[in-house]
Amino acid sequence: MPFATSLKTEEELLSRARVLAGQSIAAIAQRLGRQVPPNLRRAKGWAGELIERALGAAAGSKAGPDFPQLGIEVKTVPVARDGRPCESTHVCAASLADVVGIHWENSPVRRKLVRVLWVPVEAEAGVPLGQRRIGQAMLWSPTPEQEQQLRLDWEELMELIALGRADEIRGEQGVYLQLRPKAASGRARTKAPNAAGELTATLPRGFYLRPAFTAQILAGHYAIAR
Repeated sequence: MPFATSLKTEEELLSRARVLAGQSIAAIAQRLGRQVPPNLRRAKGWAGELIERALGAAAGSKAGPDFPQLGIEVKTVPVARDGRPCESTHVCAASLADVVGIHWENSPVRRKLVRVLWVPVEAEAGVPLGQRRIGQAMLWSPTPEQEQQLRLDWEELMELIALGRADEIRGEQGVYLQLRPKAASGRARTKAPNAAGELTATLPRGFYLRPAFTAQILAGHYAIAR
């Protein structure tokens, strides 16, 4: 079962995460009454949701952090044998149709990244999903230099969206933060302004942290070669 009591401090959340360290995904899923999928190809985000539930976070997608009383977001990060992240990390969905009045300080991206509990998860291709283990969690906040670059990336991407050029954005843009299509189906569509200011159908998109940036974050805490 997940933890039932409410949290009052960061240390309490970190203690909960430390209890999970070394445990397999199957063991955690069994306690929560969840069935482990054969793989994550059709269950993207399943492991992250499992960890959030195990820690006591409320279910559901939220604009704010997973633990609003603490201002902490939980991010699971699949890591290879050498501890390096295997993929980019989803931050949040991108608002494409209504960008007026959104600034970095009040943006969903910043709210998600002000304080993060990073939870590494084994991601070796040859290890079945249920046997993969949870690593030691760490609490992180961006340094002033990191936040400045995140802000620059976000502002560049949001400017293109506001100018009706969302479809021109490519994954190569952004040093730490990138904007990529995110949808359960390739047929999913949302509304975004075009260059003439008219709302047109386009793919939903989300903000992601590049693996090189999350590797930098983890290397500041774990013994990972840069």
